[in-house]
Amino acid sequence: MRRRNRQRIQGKESELEMTPMIDVVFLLLIFFVVTIQPLDVIAILDVSRPSPDPDAPPPPERIDDMLTITITADAVTLNDRRYSRAGLERMLIRMARLSTTQTVLIKCAPDSSHRTLIEVLDLCAKAGLTNLSVLSL
Repeated sequence: MRRRNRQRIQGKESELEMTPMIDVVFLLLIFFVVTIQPLDVIAILDVSRPSPDPDAPPPPERIDDMLTITITADAVTLNDRRYSRAGLERMLIRMARLSTTQTVLIKCAPDSSHRTLIEVLDLCAKAGLTNLSVLSL
């Protein structure tokens, strides 16, 4: 009888379940992806710039490259000055004559209307200003 038991034990092959192993590998992968801290490449980037040429003429003076338009529920301001729609249009056209590459930062309050934002975007397009950024306050 012992021989039969030994034959049965030797004849039975053990199987290794792969599903729990795969689950553990995915959990470890998720853990490492979530806990990784990205490198700040700009902080460790070494850039060598050439020294300025002492004989070169000074660069021309530039106008203010940033226009800030703030849209609230009751007013539209350009660089902290309140304007009507027609006044804002005149000022944007005047500023576009100086430089069309100016950055226009449009800040919208949560209680402002979408219609006012669209009107301001249309005025900027009409004036020829294309470098626009919209920001919510």
